[in-house]
Amino acid sequence: NEEKKMTTPEQLSIEGRSAGGLLIGASINQAPELFGAAILGVPFVDVVCTMTDSSIPLTCGEWEEWGNPNEEKYFDYMMEYSPMNTVKAGAKYPSCLLTGGLHDPRVQFWEPSKFAAELRHSMDNDASGPVCLKIDMTAGHFSASDRYKYLKELSFDY
Repeated sequence: NEEKKMTTPEQLSIEGRSAGGLLIGASINQAPELFGAAILGVPFVDVVCTMTDSSIPLTCGEWEEWGNPNEEKYFDYMMEYSPMNTVKAGAKYPSCLLTGGLHDPRVQFWEPSKFAAELRHSMDNDASGPVCLKIDMTAGHFSASDRYKYLKELSFDY
């Protein structure tokens, strides 16, 4: 809030997991200058590519809520907000941490990997923060079930 001066973009961070990671990806693409840091946990960021593949678990069942991108009107709509497809070339992006799990059946590990690569390729590398990627080779969608490993991972994020 400009009037109350509650924070600055450098002090503001955002975080989301799974579909919430899609929201974070879309937010940093629409207004990267508003954030100092972003954490995208197992982010669903390659919306169109994932949703067109009916062999991926949950995809067909999600068409009722998200729309089927095999239909032109939904394809066009999804392309407007899909983080993978809306990265701003030459923009100053916040520092980003993207995480994934090798055994995640909901958001495959290549989604955060592809998005990290696209950000690194397209952003203004001199002005932007680092884009870090961590893939847990033993985790699924919900990360660690062991409480000590969970706390270790949580501390890594922050």
